[in-house]
Amino acid sequence: MNNIDQNHIWHPYSAMNSDFPVYTVKSADGVRLKLKDGRELIDGMSSWWCMIHGYNHPQMNTALEQQIKKMSHVMFGGLTHEPAIDLTQQLIDITPAPLQNVFYSDSGSVAVEVAMKMAIQYWHAKNNPSKQKFISLRSAYHGDTFAAMSVSDPETGMHSLFNGALTKQIYVKQPVSRFGEECKKEDIIELENTLKQHSNEVAALILEPIVQGAGGMWFYSADYLKHAKVLCEKYNVLLILDEIATGFGRTGKLFACEHAEIAPDIICIGKALTGGYLTLAATLTTYEVANTIDQGKPGVFMHGPTFMANPLACTAALTSINLLLDSDWQDTIKRIESQLHEGLKVCNTFKNVKEVRVLGAIGVIEMNEPVDMKHITEKFVEAGVWIRPFGKLVYLMPPFIINKTDLNLLIKALVNVINNN
Repeated sequence: MNNIDQNHIWHPYSAMNSDFPVYTVKSADGVRLKLKDGRELIDGMSSWWCMIHGYNHPQMNTALEQQIKKMSHVMFGGLTHEPAIDLTQQLIDITPAPLQNVFYSDSGSVAVEVAMKMAIQYWHAKNNPSKQKFISLRSAYHGDTFAAMSVSDPETGMHSLFNGALTKQIYVKQPVSRFGEECKKEDIIELENTLKQHSNEVAALILEPIVQGAGGMWFYSADYLKHAKVLCEKYNVLLILDEIATGFGRTGKLFACEHAEIAPDIICIGKALTGGYLTLAATLTTYEVANTIDQGKPGVFMHGPTFMANPLACTAALTSINLLLDSDWQDTIKRIESQLHEGLKVCNTFKNVKEVRVLGAIGVIEMNEPVDMKHITEKFVEAGVWIRPFGKLVYLMPPFIINKTDLNLLIKALVNVINNN
């Protein structure tokens, strides 16, 4: 590994000068990462879930090449441009109908921060400034910035170190009701009691719909979402859905909230929004929320990133969405889901495995004990695949373009490493 990298660069959740392996990628194409040493790895992570069309996609490349000749960036304060206008129309068309107003930001964490600020400013404009708290789920993960950390699980999550500096939020238990099941009474009772008790101080309930991602890869009942929507309306609390990981087809629906046939007051999207080419996120809300904010004091929404609605990123997003919608993506996700079910089920017989879960293009193996990250990563690379576990979870979120042969190779490598780990 390059000494500059080892001695001077922090990687995500890592220490410098560690002996944890970091592999130099020379290029990437399709579903393969090509390492500097000549090895090729089938990517099972979609580069943290965003590269749904794979790498070096010709249509994505062409669109960005054409856009960069026009302009790579222009400030969004007082100016606008066609990529942002066209992308906004597309997002309004494909998200749940009540969502009509779009705010662009740079990353998923910031999209969550924006959503939380929207909720607080909304209630302030309605002369109810005491509503500044948020209800979240245990095992939730909403990002690494401060407001996002505050609604991520403060005990079992990754941010317990910062608890003393974070705003104290309100938590309810992770739903025990699994995806495909009706919601159990105890889940609804706790949620309703919490909303009833705290509605006077709560701005919004924030949820990762259907799939709790980095907090544990738990797939919960769509019925829970239906009840949550009804209860939020009953107790005068906004509903924020964090679709950063689940948006754009990953669960088998374009957006995971469609499994429950509900629409939130605010939705956050990112990751696969640009097909992984550039960082971009968006927070969408309703006319009711947007107009209320605009009519209150100070009469504007108080946020504005430097690179807001970057033209290159907007072009990447619009191209990626069109590629997805023009494909047979539903059949593709069903095919990936079927292969994951069939290929991973043998892991249920392994003594070191607690459970196997599959939903859409997500395959999860929950181990009985946390994995040895250094050892298992090296074994995966030796097997010709790139898989990045965390904690007790070894999982796959492959690019949607992966063919049957490559997915079988990916699954086989995972199963063999798990069986011999």
